[in-house]
Amino acid sequence: MSGRVRIYTDGACSGNPGPGGWGALLLFGETEKVISGAEPATTNNRMELMAAISALEALTRPCAVDLYTDSQYVRNGISTWIKGWKAKGWLTASRQPVKNEDLWRRLDEARTVHDVSWHWVKGHADDALNNRVDGLARAAIATLRQQGRRP
Repeated sequence: MSGRVRIYTDGACSGNPGPGGWGALLLFGETEKVISGAEPATTNNRMELMAAISALEALTRPCAVDLYTDSQYVRNGISTWIKGWKAKGWLTASRQPVKNEDLWRRLDEARTVHDVSWHWVKGHADDALNNRVDGLARAAIATLRQQGRRP
């Protein structure tokens, strides 16, 4: 098959930290896959990372991917900052441990399987697909609460 997979991701948190959720939409031609998840005690940044990780890990073979996120943290982290973190033994420029190192390592591994182009979209704006994955993330939090899985 030719063409690129388009992925839209978003994370949300009710309180930061607090209950969090993530959502992702994977699009290839006419095929669409929706995935989401939640955690009872987390941060918004961790949920943004989980959305991207889960989407890339859901692909069943190496793909060319356009990944859209409204998180500058994710886009800048994976495109720019991660090179320095790895060179410094997972320390920041101020010699502090990288926050969410476990997820950054997982995202780094997941992206190496694919040819990923990272795109930033303005959140809570006019991008219908970004708004859709925001809804998935918020719905995952609501489902978590309905199941009584609070911190």
